[in-house]
Amino acid sequence: MTAIIGMVAVILAIIALSTGAILGQVLQDNLDKSVREAVSYVRLGLDSTAQGVLGSGPFADGTLLVTQTVIGGTTGAYVDGNTVRTLTDDEISAIITSVRDSSSDTVEIPELGDYRIQSLTVSGQEAVAVLGLPLSEITSTISQILITVALVTTGGLLLLSSIIAIVVRIGLRPLRAVADTATRVANVRMDSGDVSITQRVPADQTDESTEIGQVGAALNSLLEHVDASLSARQRNEELMRRFVADASHELRTPLASIRGYSELSLRDATLGENTHAALERIQAQSLRMTALVEDLLLLARLEEGTELVYGSVDLTQLVIEAVGDARPAGLEHRWVLDVDDDPVVLAGDASRLQQVIANLLANARTHTPGGTTVTVSVRRDGDEAELRVHDDGPGVDPAIAEELFERFSRGDASRARRTGGTGLGLSIARAIVQAHRGALTVQSTPGDTTFEVRLPARPADPEMAAQ
Repeated sequence: MTAIIGMVAVILAIIALSTGAILGQVLQDNLDKSVREAVSYVRLGLDSTAQGVLGSGPFADGTLLVTQTVIGGTTGAYVDGNTVRTLTDDEISAIITSVRDSSSDTVEIPELGDYRIQSLTVSGQEAVAVLGLPLSEITSTISQILITVALVTTGGLLLLSSIIAIVVRIGLRPLRAVADTATRVANVRMDSGDVSITQRVPADQTDESTEIGQVGAALNSLLEHVDASLSARQRNEELMRRFVADASHELRTPLASIRGYSELSLRDATLGENTHAALERIQAQSLRMTALVEDLLLLARLEEGTELVYGSVDLTQLVIEAVGDARPAGLEHRWVLDVDDDPVVLAGDASRLQQVIANLLANARTHTPGGTTVTVSVRRDGDEAELRVHDDGPGVDPAIAEELFERFSRGDASRARRTGGTGLGLSIARAIVQAHRGALTVQSTPGDTTFEVRLPARPADPEMAAQ
């Protein structure tokens, strides 16, 4: 809109200047005609003084006349309203000097302004005269015209701006509806959970006879397809979650049987050494698979929201106990506990939160070399409880930092095999924290790695927490 107004303003300015120039030329031609007519009248009366000539004829206000005759000498007069004023010798001398020094028909007369002049000589009467008419009227007329044009142009531009603004606002109303719908859709989280896109461009803004209406209709069609795809994805996720939960549950029984039969067989004193070693291996692998199945089943139940049992939880006491359990398992590490005197109490599932803390401490112990200092702190930050596990180990590779909380993600495959990890620990920890409406994040640089858990810190109210 600004470009349109600017272009119109330039065009109107050019028109105004052109009109002023043409009108100025017309007025100057008319003035020259008046000068010639006045010269003709003056030519007939040069036998008199300048005062006599101007006083005897119908000369316009501001007419200037200087005559020089053999009989009367040099005289000068000036029409000032209804009277003829005699010019002084100094004024006459200044006028003659200005005329003589000028190379054009327009001269500037001191104290009188610009004049259009013409000289005439009558040889028979041995007389010389200089007659001039003022340009002030032309200048005033052009100034008034330019001022009028400027005011009219400004008013017209303001009116045009208002009209264009109204037209543009009405014309872009469907586009604003499209933008509003797109903004609402952009604010919908689609990465997980049951997602349904109900936002649509209003039907009255999807007129396919206009380009903008076609955009709105196309966006609605796109949203329909996206919504259908998200619904299909959600159904697939629910089926997969149900399959994992059912499969994990069903695998418990055969795994328990394998473990039981292996334990029973190991009691047979007649077993050979190779058979005994094989049974021990079978028992160890059954225990490992049982732990993996239990983790998968826990994740599935957490996603369904059916695993947590809420109650009053002293997070400070959980951290103290978890650090106490971690010290014997990590004798090569230095463990530092940083808690306030006042306990941090919240509503949650104590056993699952203890599992989160244990997973984070085990992660710090197994993925850092001996001699690393692990600092565990608990604080209340406003309405949230903040749990931080910090170590000064080598840190996490930035390329995999965002993948740490994915299932079966391992920062170091060889190390994971060495420690026997399944890659589910951090994903289970985040699922438990999110089920408590909290957040688990990590920030890591070489020598400075911090896992931070933030949970709503409110007085325990199991009924409210379960809602």
